[in-house]
Amino acid sequence: MSAPVESRIYLASRSPRRRELLTQINVRFDLLLFRSAERADPEVDETPLPGELPEDYVLRVASAKAVHGQEQIRKRHLLSRPVLAADTALDLDGRIIGKPRDETDAHAILTRLSGRSHRVLTAVAVATPGRIEHALSVSEVSFRELAADEIKRYVACGEPMDKAGAYGLQGRGAMFVAEIRGSPSGIVGLPLCETVLLLRRFGYPL
Repeated sequence: MSAPVESRIYLASRSPRRRELLTQINVRFDLLLFRSAERADPEVDETPLPGELPEDYVLRVASAKAVHGQEQIRKRHLLSRPVLAADTALDLDGRIIGKPRDETDAHAILTRLSGRSHRVLTAVAVATPGRIEHALSVSEVSFRELAADEIKRYVACGEPMDKAGAYGLQGRGAMFVAEIRGSPSGIVGLPLCETVLLLRRFGYPL
C-alpha cells in the first residue's frame, strides 16, 4: 500500500544508494544535507574514537547524524519530520575500515580484503524531537583472491572512492564477492528489514 502523501521523512545522507533503497520500499523522503569536506559539521565527525569497536562506531555515527538532522530542522525552521540516517563500515580483524582516503588507500584496502572474509556493519538511526532509536545490521562477505592488475583497474574506474571498504556490491565490485551471509541491502548501505521495523516504531505506515 502506498504511503499517504503527508507521510514523509528526512534522509540525512548524500548516498544515492540509500535514496534508491528507500524508494524501493516506497518511503517518501526529502534530503537533509550537511556540510562536507573542510567545512564538515563537527557534530557528525566520522573519525573513530581510540579503542572504539566497529559496532559502537557505526551506531554512534548514525545516531549523531540523525540527532544533528533534528537540530538542523530546528535551526532552518523546517517542517518537523523524523530524520533517518545510516553509517556503514567494514570490520577486518577488529579494525574499522571506512571510505578510502585516496587511490593508494583504496588499493591497499582491496589487497587486504583479497581472499578473506570481513564483516560489513550498517547502523540505521531515526530521530524525532526528544527521541532516537537505532538498529544494527551485521553481514559477512567473503572475497575471492584478487589479482594485482584487476585491483588496479577497479580503483582506476573510480567506483571504490566513496564506498566503505573500497568496493560496491551493487556495482563492479560484485565480481570480487564469492559469498555473502546476511543482508545484501545492509552491505550496500541501508538494511531494509531493520529500516522498515524502525520506521514502523515511529508510526510510518509501512
